[in-house]
Amino acid sequence: MKILMVLTSHDRLADTGKKTGFWLEEFAAPYYAFKDAGAEITLASPTGGQPPLDPSSDTPDAQTEFTDRFKNDPAAEQHLANTLKLADINSDDYDAVFYPGGHGPLWDLAIDEKSISLIEDFVLSQKPVAFVCHAPAALKNVKVNGDYLVKDKRVTGFSNTEEEAVGLSDVVPFLLEDALKENGGHYEKGSDWQSYVVEDGLLITGQNPASSEEAAKKLIQRLQA
Repeated sequence: MKILMVLTSHDRLADTGKKTGFWLEEFAAPYYAFKDAGAEITLASPTGGQPPLDPSSDTPDAQTEFTDRFKNDPAAEQHLANTLKLADINSDDYDAVFYPGGHGPLWDLAIDEKSISLIEDFVLSQKPVAFVCHAPAALKNVKVNGDYLVKDKRVTGFSNTEEEAVGLSDVVPFLLEDALKENGGHYEKGSDWQSYVVEDGLLITGQNPASSEEAAKKLIQRLQA
């Protein structure tokens, strides 16, 4: 079982002067779910190397058993510090792809041509693709056979009410919930901040940080089926 994890390389929260990046829990929980299932994990990002960590995901109240495990795992930290360049990745080498969130993907992965073509390749090869929280932003420009991948599919992602709660509705380049709906997706959500994961065909999406472990486990179940 070979799983590719794609992280953002974007670290600026628009022109607020604040930093963003990937969300630690959304990387750590799936990473260990895959590792504990015996998967071989490859990490990649648009620019390669160390992806930027969203500082908001490193505060004491955002920590979980998985983030604690990561911080006590030098091998995993080293793995993350050396992500491969997305341009060098071939979908044929992997059984599935998982995208952790954080606000970063709204800026880079949403428009990254290599990421877009990779997702298309996975789907056309009948391989599952999974995204959590803001990572479904990477689906914004993905089309398969001329139609948006999310068209007529059940899908979730960070909700408008959650974006409002963190005070970034006017900062982000687009609202994820709106973008998924505009591309024809049947957007669903659970309660804010509670785990909610939707599976439709090859597409697995999780709503928020609390959904990261469940989304990863659904991907593992799909691969083991």
